[in-house]
Amino acid sequence: MVNTSFLRLVRVHALAAAGDAMITIALAGSLFFSIDPSAARFRVTLYLVLTMAPFAVVGPLIGPALDRFRGGRRPMIFAINAGRAFVAFLMISNMDSLLLFPLAFAVLILQKSYGVAKASMVPLILSREEQFVGGNARLAVVGSVCGLIGAGPALLANLLGGSSWTVGLAMVVYIIAALSSLSLPQGRVMPDSADGHESNRLRSVGIRRAASATGTLRGIVGFMTFLAAFALRGGADDVNLSGVGKALGAGVRHALQGDVASDASPVWKLGIVAAATVAGFFAGSLLAPKLRDRIREEVIIASALVTLFAIGLLAAWGGGFGSTVLLALGVGITASAGKLSFDSIVQRDAEGANHGRSFAAFETRFQIFWVLGALIPVIIPIPARVGFILIAAAAAAAALLFWFKRTTSPAGRFGPATGRGHQPQQA
Repeated sequence: MVNTSFLRLVRVHALAAAGDAMITIALAGSLFFSIDPSAARFRVTLYLVLTMAPFAVVGPLIGPALDRFRGGRRPMIFAINAGRAFVAFLMISNMDSLLLFPLAFAVLILQKSYGVAKASMVPLILSREEQFVGGNARLAVVGSVCGLIGAGPALLANLLGGSSWTVGLAMVVYIIAALSSLSLPQGRVMPDSADGHESNRLRSVGIRRAASATGTLRGIVGFMTFLAAFALRGGADDVNLSGVGKALGAGVRHALQGDVASDASPVWKLGIVAAATVAGFFAGSLLAPKLRDRIREEVIIASALVTLFAIGLLAAWGGGFGSTVLLALGVGITASAGKLSFDSIVQRDAEGANHGRSFAAFETRFQIFWVLGALIPVIIPIPARVGFILIAAAAAAAALLFWFKRTTSPAGRFGPATGRGHQPQQA
């Protein structure tokens, strides 16, 4: 039987993903790509720190706030999408202004808040736990596909009228998403606080171990994003640089030795890398549910880390733009498969927990991992090949830690899958 409530959530998520892709394309050709590299690093560092700070302070309150929000989660999702439309409206006339940075910051906060609200809605719409991984995977696939679809009209709008037209198009899409969210169920949750039983399950060794591994994968996504952003810019972009900025740009270009950076169309090259990452998330979303039919979630996470280690070494050995695209694809696949597997572990082992509150807390933690990973290449100019080696090393270290702690929790033992809807093992 078709779950109409879930289909309505899919529709809202499709529109939100398309709007996010349009904002990304608008920002790709904006002020970030036309300023002194030293200034860009300073401003992006400030942007990332400001991004992490609200999540570190407010993040733990998001889940409980959603649970206690009078009227349910439907008005929360409506308010978030309406807020994104309003911020996009403000961005239209500020694409060449320094106000772009706080506005982009606001967009990211609302984007992450939507992710928390959407994740907390899923367990309410899908009543059976065996549906969660498949449902989360379908949402991830729809998000990836609609992100790619939304990129088409965004690129056309950018060509015809510049970044302002692209942001205006995103605003319209966000308005439609807000109106569509009114058809969602209320999603009411009892406004009780977490009891000891729930807290103990969320702090179990198996969940904490999986959270650390998944957080590492999320941190690698942030690291790869900004490593590619600065590497593909090559420190130049035909901008008249002077002083420290010129020296830094020349140093980065020399360190890269022409492996990745070039004078030709850095924006579209970064676009290809971003598309590879999105395609990887799409592929991982398709792959994870199939793997889960055959092996346990812990094995999927460990395999994702080992695979990323191998791809990182291969990219470092090969160098060049093609290796950057390959690694971006690998990062997307492994991060997506790992996250879906982690969600399943929480749903399986934290049976007595409020899943909406749980996902809000973990998503906040993963956002902090992403920001910390992104800060490294922003603060420290890193040659592309060195960055690839660092990605491989981080994946290897996380895999070893994940593997050697596997026997400390009965729920974390590796073994054959018992089915997509298997229950937690009994003591």
